[in-house]
Amino acid sequence: MHTIFIDGEAGTTGLEIRERLKGRGELSFISLGEAERKDAARRKEALNACDLAILCLPDAAAKEAVALIDNPAVKVIDASTAYRTAGGWTYGFPELRPGQRDAVAESKRVSNPGCYPTGFLGLVAPLVRAGIVPGYQALTVNAVSGYSGGGKAMIAEFEGGPGSEAGMSKAPPYRAYGLGLHHKHVPEMTLHAGLTRDVLFAPSVGAYRQGMIVEVPLQLGALPTRTSVEVIHGALAEAYEGEVFVEVVDLEESEAMSGLTPEGLNGTNKLRLHVFGDREGEQVRLAALLDNLGKGASGAAVQNLNLMLGLWEGTGLGVDPF
Repeated sequence: MHTIFIDGEAGTTGLEIRERLKGRGELSFISLGEAERKDAARRKEALNACDLAILCLPDAAAKEAVALIDNPAVKVIDASTAYRTAGGWTYGFPELRPGQRDAVAESKRVSNPGCYPTGFLGLVAPLVRAGIVPGYQALTVNAVSGYSGGGKAMIAEFEGGPGSEAGMSKAPPYRAYGLGLHHKHVPEMTLHAGLTRDVLFAPSVGAYRQGMIVEVPLQLGALPTRTSVEVIHGALAEAYEGEVFVEVVDLEESEAMSGLTPEGLNGTNKLRLHVFGDREGEQVRLAALLDNLGKGASGAAVQNLNLMLGLWEGTGLGVDPF
Protein backbone atom coordinates (compact mmCIF):
# COMPACT_ATOMS: atom_id res chain seq x y z
CA MET A 1 0.00 0.00 0.00
CA HIS A 2 1.33 3.43 -1.01
CA THR A 3 -0.01 6.66 0.49
CA ILE A 4 -0.57 9.56 -1.94
CA PHE A 5 -1.20 13.23 -1.20
CA ILE A 6 -2.27 15.53 -4.04
CA ASP A 7 -1.53 19.08 -2.95
CA GLY A 8 -3.88 21.16 -5.07
CA GLU A 9 -6.33 18.34 -5.74
CA ALA A 10 -9.22 20.78 -6.30
CA GLY A 11 -7.60 22.26 -9.43
CA THR A 12 -8.02 21.02 -12.99
CA THR A 13 -4.89 18.85 -13.03
CA GLY A 14 -5.43 17.58 -9.49
CA LEU A 15 -8.99 16.52 -10.25
CA GLU A 16 -7.87 14.71 -13.41
CA ILE A 17 -5.10 12.87 -11.54
CA ARG A 18 -7.49 11.84 -8.78
CA GLU A 19 -9.95 10.51 -11.36
CA ARG A 20 -7.22 8.47 -13.05
CA LEU A 21 -6.16 7.00 -9.72
CA LYS A 22 -9.71 6.11 -8.68
CA GLY A 23 -10.22 2.47 -7.74
CA ARG A 24 -6.51 1.71 -7.34
CA GLY A 25 -6.48 -0.79 -4.44
CA GLU A 26 -2.72 -0.46 -3.90
CA LEU A 27 -3.04 3.26 -3.19
CA SER A 28 -4.48 5.15 -0.24
CA PHE A 29 -4.99 8.91 -0.15
CA ILE A 30 -4.58 11.78 2.24
CA SER A 31 -7.21 14.40 1.43
CA LEU A 32 -7.65 17.80 3.06
CA GLY A 33 -10.83 19.79 3.43
CA GLU A 34 -11.12 23.26 1.94
CA ALA A 35 -10.12 25.01 5.17
CA GLU A 36 -7.24 22.61 5.81
CA ARG A 37 -5.77 23.29 2.38
CA LYS A 38 -5.07 26.85 3.50
CA ASP A 39 -3.46 25.73 6.76
CA ALA A 40 0.32 25.49 6.29
CA ALA A 41 0.75 23.28 9.35
CA ARG A 42 -1.86 20.80 8.12
CA ARG A 43 -0.37 20.77 4.64
CA LYS A 44 3.10 20.17 6.06
CA GLU A 45 1.76 17.26 8.08
CA ALA A 46 0.18 15.70 4.99
CA LEU A 47 3.24 16.31 2.82
CA ASN A 48 5.47 14.51 5.33
CA ALA A 49 3.05 11.66 6.06
CA CYS A 50 2.69 10.41 2.48
CA ASP A 51 4.89 8.14 0.39
CA LEU A 52 4.46 10.33 -2.69
CA ALA A 53 3.20 13.88 -3.04
CA ILE A 54 1.87 15.28 -6.30
CA LEU A 55 1.99 19.07 -6.43
CA CYS A 56 -0.71 20.65 -8.61
CA LEU A 57 0.05 24.22 -7.67
CA PRO A 58 1.32 27.50 -9.13
CA ASP A 59 5.12 27.76 -9.23
CA ALA A 60 5.55 29.77 -6.03
CA ALA A 61 3.20 27.51 -4.06
CA ALA A 62 4.99 24.42 -5.39
CA LYS A 63 8.31 25.75 -4.12
CA GLU A 64 6.70 26.48 -0.78
CA ALA A 65 5.36 22.91 -0.60
CA VAL A 66 8.78 21.41 -1.35
CA ALA A 67 10.28 23.55 1.41
CA LEU A 68 7.74 22.09 3.86
CA ILE A 69 8.96 18.53 3.26
CA ASP A 70 11.56 17.35 5.74
CA ASN A 71 10.86 13.61 5.57
CA PRO A 72 13.65 12.22 3.34
CA ALA A 73 11.51 9.24 2.32
CA VAL A 74 8.82 11.34 0.62
CA LYS A 75 8.86 11.30 -3.18
CA VAL A 76 7.53 14.28 -5.14
CA ILE A 77 6.03 14.84 -8.57
CA ASP A 78 5.67 18.54 -9.34
CA ALA A 79 3.21 19.47 -12.09
CA SER A 80 4.19 23.16 -12.21
CA THR A 81 6.99 24.75 -14.23
CA ALA A 82 9.03 25.47 -11.10
CA TYR A 83 11.54 22.64 -11.44
CA ARG A 84 11.47 21.61 -15.11
CA THR A 85 14.94 22.99 -15.76
CA ALA A 86 16.25 22.78 -12.19
CA GLY A 87 19.24 20.79 -11.05
CA GLY A 88 18.48 17.89 -8.74
CA TRP A 89 15.14 17.19 -10.40
CA THR A 90 14.44 14.47 -12.97
CA TYR A 91 12.43 15.45 -16.03
CA GLY A 92 9.35 13.23 -16.07
CA PHE A 93 9.20 12.23 -19.73
CA PRO A 94 10.20 8.52 -19.56
CA GLU A 95 10.37 8.13 -23.35
CA LEU A 96 12.53 11.22 -23.89
CA ARG A 97 15.87 9.45 -24.25
CA PRO A 98 17.52 6.10 -23.40
CA GLY A 99 17.85 5.80 -19.64
CA GLN A 100 15.19 8.41 -18.82
CA ARG A 101 12.65 5.83 -17.66
CA ASP A 102 15.16 4.39 -15.15
CA ALA A 103 16.06 7.91 -14.01
CA VAL A 104 12.39 8.62 -13.24
CA ALA A 105 11.97 5.31 -11.44
CA GLU A 106 14.99 5.96 -9.22
CA SER A 107 14.28 9.62 -8.48
CA LYS A 108 12.65 11.21 -5.43
CA ARG A 109 12.07 14.51 -7.22
CA VAL A 110 10.37 14.44 -10.63
CA SER A 111 9.13 17.44 -12.59
CA ASN A 112 6.15 16.64 -14.81
CA PRO A 113 6.61 18.00 -18.38
CA GLY A 114 4.41 20.70 -19.84
CA CYS A 115 1.80 19.72 -22.43
CA TYR A 116 3.27 21.73 -25.31
CA PRO A 117 6.85 20.63 -24.52
CA THR A 118 5.76 16.98 -24.49
CA GLY A 119 4.64 17.24 -28.12
CA PHE A 120 7.64 19.33 -29.18
CA LEU A 121 10.22 17.16 -27.44
CA GLY A 122 8.60 13.97 -28.68
CA LEU A 123 9.16 15.23 -32.23
CA VAL A 124 12.48 17.03 -31.99
CA ALA A 125 14.65 15.43 -29.28
CA PRO A 126 15.28 12.19 -31.23
CA LEU A 127 16.22 14.18 -34.35
CA VAL A 128 18.75 16.26 -32.42
CA ARG A 129 20.13 13.15 -30.77
CA ALA A 130 20.50 11.46 -34.19
CA GLY A 131 22.32 14.48 -35.64
CA ILE A 132 19.59 15.19 -38.20
CA VAL A 133 18.73 18.52 -36.59
CA PRO A 134 21.81 20.26 -35.14
CA GLY A 135 21.64 21.77 -31.69
CA TYR A 136 22.15 25.28 -33.06
CA GLN A 137 19.22 25.03 -35.47
CA ALA A 138 16.56 27.76 -35.29
CA LEU A 139 13.20 26.02 -34.85
CA THR A 140 9.61 27.19 -34.75
CA VAL A 141 6.85 25.36 -32.90
CA ASN A 142 3.20 26.15 -33.63
CA ALA A 143 0.53 24.68 -31.37
CA VAL A 144 -3.14 24.80 -30.48
CA SER A 145 -4.66 23.53 -27.24
CA GLY A 146 -8.12 23.17 -25.81
CA TYR A 147 -9.06 25.80 -23.26
CA SER A 148 -8.81 23.38 -20.30
CA GLY A 149 -5.05 23.94 -20.46
CA GLY A 150 -5.65 27.39 -19.00
CA GLY A 151 -7.19 26.04 -15.79
CA LYS A 152 -10.37 27.10 -14.05
CA ALA A 153 -10.25 30.75 -15.12
CA MET A 154 -10.02 29.97 -18.82
CA ILE A 155 -12.55 27.17 -18.55
CA ALA A 156 -15.00 29.64 -17.02
CA GLU A 157 -14.23 32.17 -19.76
CA PHE A 158 -14.97 29.71 -22.54
CA GLU A 159 -17.87 27.89 -20.90
CA GLY A 160 -19.55 30.94 -19.43
CA GLY A 161 -18.36 32.33 -16.13
CA PRO A 162 -19.70 34.84 -13.62
CA GLY A 163 -21.31 37.83 -15.28
CA SER A 164 -22.12 36.01 -18.50
CA GLU A 165 -25.47 34.72 -19.60
CA ALA A 166 -26.06 31.10 -18.67
CA GLY A 167 -24.01 28.82 -20.89
CA MET A 168 -22.72 31.72 -22.99
CA SER A 169 -19.01 32.20 -23.59
CA LYS A 170 -17.35 35.58 -23.88
CA ALA A 171 -14.24 34.02 -25.41
CA PRO A 172 -13.32 34.10 -29.12
CA PRO A 173 -13.29 30.88 -31.17
CA TYR A 174 -9.51 31.08 -31.51
CA ARG A 175 -6.82 33.06 -29.76
CA ALA A 176 -3.09 33.34 -30.41
CA TYR A 177 -1.13 34.23 -27.30
CA GLY A 178 2.43 34.33 -25.96
CA LEU A 179 2.96 37.23 -28.34
CA GLY A 180 5.82 38.66 -26.28
CA LEU A 181 7.87 35.53 -27.15
CA HIS A 182 8.82 34.86 -23.54
CA HIS A 183 6.53 31.93 -22.80
CA LYS A 184 7.50 29.91 -19.73
CA HIS A 185 7.75 26.69 -21.77
CA VAL A 186 10.59 27.97 -23.98
CA PRO A 187 13.50 27.17 -21.59
CA GLU A 188 12.06 23.69 -20.98
CA MET A 189 11.72 22.92 -24.70
CA THR A 190 15.14 24.31 -25.57
CA LEU A 191 17.04 22.55 -22.77
CA HIS A 192 15.52 19.09 -23.02
CA ALA A 193 15.65 19.01 -26.83
CA GLY A 194 19.40 19.58 -26.66
CA LEU A 195 19.21 22.94 -28.45
CA THR A 196 21.48 25.93 -27.89
CA ARG A 197 19.12 28.49 -29.46
CA ASP A 198 15.69 29.28 -28.04
CA VAL A 199 12.78 27.91 -30.03
CA LEU A 200 10.25 30.36 -31.44
CA PHE A 201 7.04 29.26 -29.75
CA ALA A 202 3.66 30.27 -31.21
CA PRO A 203 0.89 28.88 -28.95
CA SER A 204 -2.85 29.32 -29.38
CA VAL A 205 -6.09 28.19 -27.80
CA GLY A 206 -9.29 27.08 -29.51
CA ALA A 207 -12.92 26.98 -28.43
CA TYR A 208 -12.94 23.28 -27.52
CA ARG A 209 -12.25 21.77 -24.12
CA GLN A 210 -9.22 19.50 -24.48
CA GLY A 211 -6.77 17.99 -26.93
CA MET A 212 -3.85 19.56 -28.74
CA ILE A 213 -1.71 19.59 -31.87
CA VAL A 214 1.94 20.62 -31.73
CA GLU A 215 3.69 21.28 -35.06
CA VAL A 216 7.31 21.83 -36.02
CA PRO A 217 7.93 22.82 -39.67
CA LEU A 218 11.31 21.92 -41.15
CA GLN A 219 12.98 23.31 -44.25
CA LEU A 220 15.15 20.36 -45.23
CA GLY A 221 17.41 22.55 -47.35
CA ALA A 222 18.26 24.60 -44.25
CA LEU A 223 19.68 21.58 -42.43
CA PRO A 224 23.45 21.07 -42.68
CA THR A 225 23.17 17.47 -43.87
CA ARG A 226 20.79 16.54 -46.66
CA THR A 227 17.97 14.40 -45.40
CA SER A 228 14.49 13.23 -46.42
CA VAL A 229 11.01 12.55 -45.15
CA GLU A 230 11.89 8.86 -44.91
CA VAL A 231 15.04 9.46 -42.86
CA ILE A 232 13.23 11.70 -40.41
CA HIS A 233 10.37 9.24 -40.03
CA GLY A 234 12.82 6.38 -39.60
CA ALA A 235 14.66 8.19 -36.79
CA LEU A 236 11.42 8.76 -34.89
CA ALA A 237 10.21 5.20 -35.45
CA GLU A 238 13.50 3.81 -34.16
CA ALA A 239 13.49 6.11 -31.11
CA TYR A 240 10.04 4.95 -29.98
CA GLU A 241 10.08 1.32 -31.05
CA GLY A 242 8.24 -0.78 -28.47
CA GLU A 243 6.90 2.19 -26.51
CA VAL A 244 3.43 1.79 -25.04
CA PHE A 245 2.34 5.42 -25.05
CA VAL A 246 4.18 6.92 -28.03
CA GLU A 247 3.13 5.97 -31.55
CA VAL A 248 4.87 7.03 -34.78
CA VAL A 249 2.27 6.80 -37.53
CA ASP A 250 3.29 5.07 -40.77
CA LEU A 251 4.18 7.45 -43.59
CA GLU A 252 1.55 5.93 -45.83
CA GLU A 253 -1.16 6.49 -43.23
CA SER A 254 -0.11 10.10 -42.70
CA GLU A 255 0.01 10.71 -46.46
CA ALA A 256 -3.54 9.44 -46.82
CA MET A 257 -4.91 11.88 -44.25
CA SER A 258 -6.85 14.93 -45.40
CA GLY A 259 -6.67 16.68 -42.04
CA LEU A 260 -5.68 16.42 -38.39
CA THR A 261 -7.97 17.33 -35.50
CA PRO A 262 -6.79 17.93 -31.93
CA GLU A 263 -9.29 15.84 -30.00
CA GLY A 264 -8.39 12.39 -31.32
CA LEU A 265 -6.52 11.18 -28.21
CA ASN A 266 -8.68 12.73 -25.50
CA GLY A 267 -8.98 10.59 -22.41
CA THR A 268 -5.75 8.71 -23.10
CA ASN A 269 -2.08 8.92 -22.13
CA LYS A 270 -1.02 8.55 -25.76
CA LEU A 271 1.28 10.70 -27.85
CA ARG A 272 0.90 10.22 -31.62
CA LEU A 273 3.57 11.56 -33.97
CA HIS A 274 3.18 12.30 -37.68
CA VAL A 275 5.66 13.19 -40.40
CA PHE A 276 3.92 15.04 -43.22
CA GLY A 277 5.75 16.00 -46.41
CA ASP A 278 6.22 15.48 -50.10
CA ARG A 279 8.83 12.72 -50.40
CA GLU A 280 10.36 14.53 -53.35
CA GLY A 281 10.13 17.96 -51.76
CA GLU A 282 12.16 20.11 -49.40
CA GLN A 283 9.66 20.69 -46.60
CA VAL A 284 8.35 18.62 -43.69
CA ARG A 285 5.64 19.25 -41.11
CA LEU A 286 6.18 17.30 -37.91
CA ALA A 287 2.99 17.03 -35.87
CA ALA A 288 2.23 15.64 -32.43
CA LEU A 289 -1.27 14.82 -31.21
CA LEU A 290 -2.02 14.43 -27.49
CA ASP A 291 -4.53 15.18 -24.77
CA ASN A 292 -3.30 18.23 -22.88
CA LEU A 293 -4.90 16.75 -19.75
CA GLY A 294 -3.55 13.25 -20.47
CA LYS A 295 0.01 12.73 -21.67
CA GLY A 296 0.30 16.50 -21.37
CA ALA A 297 -0.47 16.60 -17.63
CA SER A 298 -2.42 14.14 -15.46
CA GLY A 299 -1.77 10.97 -17.44
CA ALA A 300 1.95 11.70 -17.43
CA ALA A 301 1.85 12.25 -13.66
CA VAL A 302 0.20 8.85 -13.16
CA GLN A 303 2.78 7.20 -15.44
CA ASN A 304 5.57 8.78 -13.41
CA LEU A 305 3.90 7.80 -10.13
CA ASN A 306 3.76 4.19 -11.27
CA LEU A 307 7.45 4.18 -12.16
CA MET A 308 8.50 5.87 -8.93
CA LEU A 309 6.53 3.34 -6.85
CA GLY A 310 7.95 0.35 -8.72
CA LEU A 311 4.67 -0.48 -10.47
CA TRP A 312 3.88 -1.27 -14.10
CA GLU A 313 3.95 2.16 -15.72
CA GLY A 314 0.66 1.69 -17.56
CA THR A 315 -1.35 0.80 -14.45
CA GLY A 316 -4.63 2.71 -14.49
CA LEU A 317 -3.88 4.22 -17.90
CA GLY A 318 -5.84 1.88 -20.14
CA VAL A 319 -3.03 -0.38 -21.34
CA ASP A 320 -2.06 -3.94 -20.46
CA PRO A 321 1.48 -4.99 -19.51
CA PHE A 322 3.49 -6.96 -22.04
